[in-house]
Amino acid sequence: MLIGLPKEIKDNEFRAGLTPGAVSALTRQGHRVKVESGAGIGSSFTDFEYLSAGAEIVMQAEEAWTAELVIKVKEPIAAEYRYLNKDTILFTYLHLASNRTLTDVLLKSGSTGIAYETVQMPDGKLPLLTPMSEVAGRMAVQAGATYLQKNHGGRGILMSGIPGVPPASVVILGAGIAGSNAARVAVGFGAAVTVLDVNYDRLKTLDDIYRGQLQTRISNAYTIEEAVYEADLVIGAVLIPGAKAPWLVRADMLKNMRPGAVIVDISIDQGGCVESARPTTHSEPTYTVDGIVHYCVANMPGAVPRTSTLALNNATLPYVLNLANEGLDALRRNNALQLGLNTHRGQLTNAAVAESLALDSIAPLQALSANA
Repeated sequence: MLIGLPKEIKDNEFRAGLTPGAVSALTRQGHRVKVESGAGIGSSFTDFEYLSAGAEIVMQAEEAWTAELVIKVKEPIAAEYRYLNKDTILFTYLHLASNRTLTDVLLKSGSTGIAYETVQMPDGKLPLLTPMSEVAGRMAVQAGATYLQKNHGGRGILMSGIPGVPPASVVILGAGIAGSNAARVAVGFGAAVTVLDVNYDRLKTLDDIYRGQLQTRISNAYTIEEAVYEADLVIGAVLIPGAKAPWLVRADMLKNMRPGAVIVDISIDQGGCVESARPTTHSEPTYTVDGIVHYCVANMPGAVPRTSTLALNNATLPYVLNLANEGLDALRRNNALQLGLNTHRGQLTNAAVAESLALDSIAPLQALSANA
């Protein structure tokens, strides 16, 4: 199969969809890989390394997109829409539940869009979302610590406090992968941490791990308000696979929060769990509403691309090889990968995305069978 690796062009996105090691694994199995020149430079992978792994280096993005299987990290942006067509199999993060424009473009083009974030195992785990959720969760605390500084618009709070002065109050909404990783770093900073979730078992696991180093609370409207109003830093880490995140922090709540408090909304890729949240970039990461600093960067792991690219490829490579070796048959035979299918030949194939966008959908196998 011919596989394409275009360079990421989203603002300050330095990750790469394939490492030279992943390219080597593909070429050793007889596949051709076209890599756009400079695609790996942000993650410190040179064109020479890709060449040594058996790739062909191409100078134009269009040449990398002219492939049967295109591997990316982030969803296509407007400048890339023209490359999509009915013969394109695109494997990347899509986050369609919060992006009607891209959904319409994929449907109109007839492209087969497979989303990393909806590939799902029988036990409900999301293997291709997990590594980036781990990175984003840990980065959220670093970002929060930075923007709590007065020179960045925050309250002027040191996360750890010092003897005689209390530490920052950190509230984490969601105890999944991102939330639990945020809790790990926040506890390490010495902050006073409270984690809220609707899942008692997740909270019990954190309680067992940290043994009094953090507090856990069942999440509901009352406990969220109580915790958020007393917080210096609020981290939104809510995930409903494929669907738009629910608003847990309403816009009218901001006026009751501590002036200079910081909100880091990791859920922003899926629309955000804070009503006042809107996507920002690494170039302009924050804005302020009612005195509350909002950090809502939609590609947080892109700031640590070497770590992120290696971690992502560790998870995605088996699925990339599966698609390269079997084509669309891989979607028919691999149930986890099948759940990753979001669009195919003009049809929407993910029910959660469809519900979020008020569109119709059909089952993945039905779409694949209809277009066999």
